[in-house]
Amino acid sequence: MKIVVLAGGLSAERNVSLASGTAACRALRSRGHRAILVDMFMGLADLSGTDASIFDAPDGLCSDVSIDACEPDLDAVRAARGGGVSMFGKNVLRVCAMADVVFLALHGACGEDGRVQAAFDLLGIPYTGSGFLPSGLAMNKAHTKRIMESAGIRTPEWRDVFYGEADIERLSRELPVPCAVKTVDGGSSIGVRLVESRDELADALRHVLRYGNHVVVERMVRGRELTVGILGERYLPAVEIIPQDAAYFDYQAKYQQNGAKEVCPADITDAQQRAMGEAALALHRALGLSVYSRADFILDENGDAYCLETNTLPGMSPMSLLPKEAAAIGMDYAALCEAIVEESLKIKRI
Repeated sequence: MKIVVLAGGLSAERNVSLASGTAACRALRSRGHRAILVDMFMGLADLSGTDASIFDAPDGLCSDVSIDACEPDLDAVRAARGGGVSMFGKNVLRVCAMADVVFLALHGACGEDGRVQAAFDLLGIPYTGSGFLPSGLAMNKAHTKRIMESAGIRTPEWRDVFYGEADIERLSRELPVPCAVKTVDGGSSIGVRLVESRDELADALRHVLRYGNHVVVERMVRGRELTVGILGERYLPAVEIIPQDAAYFDYQAKYQQNGAKEVCPADITDAQQRAMGEAALALHRALGLSVYSRADFILDENGDAYCLETNTLPGMSPMSLLPKEAAAIGMDYAALCEAIVEESLKIKRI
């Protein structure tokens, strides 16, 4: 098949997306597909006409990618493209329309919030994963929390907060502590602060305001961090994430070498695995998600699992969490990428 692996974009998770996309593109090419990597925001300046030979480009247009310790400077990315307001770079939609399917390796607000999926639905371009409405719902932590509650899925007590700089002093007195302050549509732990005391709350609210004026403030549940992937209609073995030098699984712990130890299958009881797996699958279905997703949990000292959120386009480098879960059931990375494509093509979008 001719496959565009769409990555990059313009979100704080841009570099993570490029790493996922590069790995997926090479894996799909190893399975015999004519896959190419396309940066959604930067585009393809040199594409001419409708020549499908681009799908035979050396190494699928991939280049070596690393994830820096800090999130990318998006103003610098905009400047490098030289302007323009479209999220789709030059020739991106044209080459996507030439493909048999677009593998979405996008992360964050640029790709996981449903807008790309909606554009592709309108243009009749097949793509992987969930549709536009479930993606948009799952990207918004407040909407996801409401759906968890309606589906009977245990989640920490939370508040939905809109605020500005003038509200911070009042909120720092009113909100409960300890808590987690999370921008409503963030990912990769960007726009998240854990607050242990009231003295820290004002600084946390001020920091997270950089990412938007809408946050979820969640009661802090202490315990083990785990995640459970969904593939098709089944849940996968849980992974436990043990940050090495950070208080929690933050951006650096996620993507820097030796930032965290990841144990898969996690050392938990069968009952705990089943409880989290069934909760992840219930949330996947309640949101209307398709093909794959990954839900995050805290397992407290009493052995109770609290679901925090779900990811509709989880990280897809070979060392990411979902591929590790697939490997635990005997599915290698390339086979996982191909399975995502095959299952996605079975969906009737319009």
